[in-house]
Amino acid sequence: MPDSTGVSVTSGKPLSNWGHVQQSICKILTTPKRSRVMRRNFGSDVPDLIDGKMTRRNILAVYSAAATAILEWEPRYRMSAGKVTRAEVDGSITLEIFGTYYPRGHRGDYSISESASVRVIYSGA
Repeated sequence: MPDSTGVSVTSGKPLSNWGHVQQSICKILTTPKRSRVMRRNFGSDVPDLIDGKMTRRNILAVYSAAATAILEWEPRYRMSAGKVTRAEVDGSITLEIFGTYYPRGHRGDYSISESASVRVIYSGA
C-alpha cells in the first residue's frame, strides 16, 4: 500500500510515493511565488533567480530558494545539496537536487528515510 498518492500531471495516471514527491518538488520549484490566485505563498523564488547571470552568488541564491521552498511545501523531502548541471543563454537550466526522502513525512513520521535526487528543468523564455 502506498504511503502517498496523487495524479500525474502529464498522463493523468495514478502516482505514488517517490514519483509523487518528484512531481511535487518540480511543481513547487517551477511555480513563481504570488502567481496562484488562491494560494499566493505557494511556489518558490527560483523562477525569478534563473534569469540572472549564473555567478556563484546567484547559484547559491537558487539553492537557498529551492531548499526554503521544499522545506515549506514538501514535508516528505529534505534538500541537502544542489547542483546546476546545465545553464544555457536562453535562460534554461537544469537543477539537480540531492536530499533525503521520508515516505511518511507528511504524517510527521521521519523514522524511515532514504537518499534520493530529483532533476528540475526550467525551459528558457
